[in-house]
Amino acid sequence: MHLVPADRADRRTIDGHRVCEAIAAIGDAGHVRTWADRFSLLADPNRLALLLALHRTGPLAVSDLAIATGMNDPAVSQALRLLRAAGAVTGEKEGRVVRYRLVDEEIAAVLQHC
Repeated sequence: MHLVPADRADRRTIDGHRVCEAIAAIGDAGHVRTWADRFSLLADPNRLALLLALHRTGPLAVSDLAIATGMNDPAVSQALRLLRAAGAVTGEKEGRVVRYRLVDEEIAAVLQHC
């Protein structure tokens, strides 16, 4: 059981080889945290609807997203602020209009299955 951290080495195991496989499968704690954060973005139905719309149609403005999702403009803006801060979307300004698009390729890959 070479992958078991020292602070857990004294614990009794049933299938030691599988414990090592599980530790290897889990990998780096930072990577797990990154994916947990991504999944938390997807856990909200409104944010998920926004991401699906952007994924399937390309760049859209706040007002268009509001109509498409049934949300109001301020709620869309707030959700987009959170998605932008997380690096999932970006806004591109054209005159007075900002169109948002999905930029997180790993989230896009997950959305392919929705």
